[in-house]
Amino acid sequence: MSTRIEIHPDTPQPRKVAQVVETLRSGGVIAYPTDTVYGLGCDIREKKALDRVYQIKQMKRDKPVAFVCPDLGDIAKYAIVDDRAYRIMRRLLPGPYTFILNATREVPRMLHMTKKKKTVGIRIPHHEVALAIVRELGNPIVSTSATWEGEVVHDPDDLMTTFSRADLIVDAGFGGLEPSTVVDLTKDEIEVVREGAGSVDLL
Repeated sequence: MSTRIEIHPDTPQPRKVAQVVETLRSGGVIAYPTDTVYGLGCDIREKKALDRVYQIKQMKRDKPVAFVCPDLGDIAKYAIVDDRAYRIMRRLLPGPYTFILNATREVPRMLHMTKKKKTVGIRIPHHEVALAIVRELGNPIVSTSATWEGEVVHDPDDLMTTFSRADLIVDAGFGGLEPSTVVDLTKDEIEVVREGAGSVDLL
């Protein structure tokens, strides 16, 4: 059964943020708030935790996950960012977008994948709790949206039951109902893969 921690959505308490980060560093899986829907994720360095994310959500291993980062500072470790991509991301992040970029050679090793992963989703949510967690952690959270059978789970009470195998539910109140807008920046033309909470008119 999951543990639940209530945290202030705008001014997250440092002691509680540290408790969340301790869970991640010890290989735990968390459900946590973002500026769109709740996310389900783990520390990028914890292979067994990533396996559990897939198991808990009952996802196939070819289903993409995103890297939730605190800022654009370390993006080059994970993604190949040209000038156009950087300008777009700098303008719209933090915000309700996931940007697909070509992955660096490090990514398959980080995710302990045997096959080369060609692309990676980068996410910097405009939510104080999510940002506080990844800042304190010091590296990305590998994340997927907290959906079940295609439905968004936005009530923390429902998160407790639906994702009871997660180690920690970070409760910052009701989450959003619309996922991030997914934008592919790997091609000559910008491609909107999924229209969500982020306005496509701003691209």
